[in-house]
Amino acid sequence: MTEDIDYKSLFEGMPVPQFVIGFAEGGKYCVLTANKSAIQFFKNVEGDVTGALLQDLFDKDDWNYIQQSLDAVLNSKESRKVRSVYEMEDGFLLSGFWVIPLFDAEDKIHAFNVIGAPASTQSINLQQERDDAISLLTSVFDVSEVGIIVTDQNHRIIRINDSFVRIYGWERDQLIGHKFTELTTPDEREKVQKNHEEFLRSGIRSSGEIKLLRSNGGIANALFTTAALELSLGRKFQITTIMDITLRKQMEISLRLAKEQADSANHAKSTFLANMSHELRTPLNAILGFSEMMIKETFGELGSPKYKEYLGDIHLSAQHLLEIINEVLDMSKIEAGRVELDEELFDITHLIRSVERMMASRAFSSGSRIEEYTQDDLPPLYADPRLVRQILINLVGNSVKYAQQNGLITIKTHLTEDGSLQIIVEDDGVGIPKDKIRDALEPFGQVNIPAESRTVQGTGLGLPLAKAMTELHSGSLFLESDSGKGTKVTVTFPSYRVKHDHTRNQGGSPFSGFKTDKASA
Repeated sequence: MTEDIDYKSLFEGMPVPQFVIGFAEGGKYCVLTANKSAIQFFKNVEGDVTGALLQDLFDKDDWNYIQQSLDAVLNSKESRKVRSVYEMEDGFLLSGFWVIPLFDAEDKIHAFNVIGAPASTQSINLQQERDDAISLLTSVFDVSEVGIIVTDQNHRIIRINDSFVRIYGWERDQLIGHKFTELTTPDEREKVQKNHEEFLRSGIRSSGEIKLLRSNGGIANALFTTAALELSLGRKFQITTIMDITLRKQMEISLRLAKEQADSANHAKSTFLANMSHELRTPLNAILGFSEMMIKETFGELGSPKYKEYLGDIHLSAQHLLEIINEVLDMSKIEAGRVELDEELFDITHLIRSVERMMASRAFSSGSRIEEYTQDDLPPLYADPRLVRQILINLVGNSVKYAQQNGLITIKTHLTEDGSLQIIVEDDGVGIPKDKIRDALEPFGQVNIPAESRTVQGTGLGLPLAKAMTELHSGSLFLESDSGKGTKVTVTFPSYRVKHDHTRNQGGSPFSGFKTDKASA
């Protein structure tokens, strides 16, 4: 008869742990009663187990798993097994616990009957393999230099690794059980919560940037990557890896500000140079004009010959200063984008020879000579003749300035196979060290030249101006040089600027059949 069955003795004598779980305040779970085997499992005395909160009897990892299992039974109203291998003091192994809901008269769950499930050999082996895998993944989780956070479907943080704690300064107890959104800045919380729900629902991977709060109140920029993970009992988690990029963002901001400041300073410099150049040119032109009249003694003799000598020095210095100011003005206009090309078709051969004749006297005074080689019947060039003339004057002037005694400067002009026009200015002067060529092409980038090789101190704008003026025509300037081996500058104008309706020299060297002009010292 059922009346004769001693259920309490049966409960107490069960060889496996059995205990009943009820509800405590705040939605927590507590132990209502437990048999001797359960007390042994919890390694405690009866008084401490009965009435204790369940979360205090398990470690954090086991408790999270058990809590989620209880929640799942509460929602489904069906029995479930919590799978995990446990070892009793006497060596007896459990493969987990069966959680059985207990209903009241209104068919509502008022408690859970939890019964230990003895482990079979197969389940033990499977559990050991799973434990090994978990141990391996736990090691990876803990030693990773990237911060990792695991959150459940309620947005609560259930696990964080050491790197996250170290980088952002929080203690684990300050974060476990709290919502992940509490770690983000207020302006991002709504977006983070929506994304979390979407990622868990769809299972998609995602990445992006996020702002996190440090324990000291500071704000950190981070790059995150998320992945959804679904385990047994329909439990879903989101794993988020977080890489701190605060320093990188600060560097980006610093670089952007530095660029803006540099652009502003460069614009201010160009404006200043343009204004200064205009202001200086007017009095310099007056000095040049009046000194020239006095040298020529337009209104009578000066008296002492020394005056004429000094006036010559004044005139020469003012002329040199005006050349420098003109170069600075041209460069500032180009940098400010205020140079407009006045383009037309013109005879490039005639222009080159006019420059050669202009520079011949300067070459003569420095003890060098200029030779010019021009391909027969060159077609007209469509460009700004004033700027092309200035390019040649700058290049030939540089060659004259640094020429050796009895040195040779050559100007060669020809069409390339693709129809482009090339002008080559070459000398056998002191040259430029190969590692300084880039500096020589930068504005004001003077290269140290031995004092005995310099006849005039310049601004360092000749080559940069020639390069900038060439590039205004969509052309290119290429410089080859080395110390003591002279300098070769090749200026190339694109083929669309050459009017190709003239007879071109076919075959052989590009300089065969050239007309030659020579100016000897």
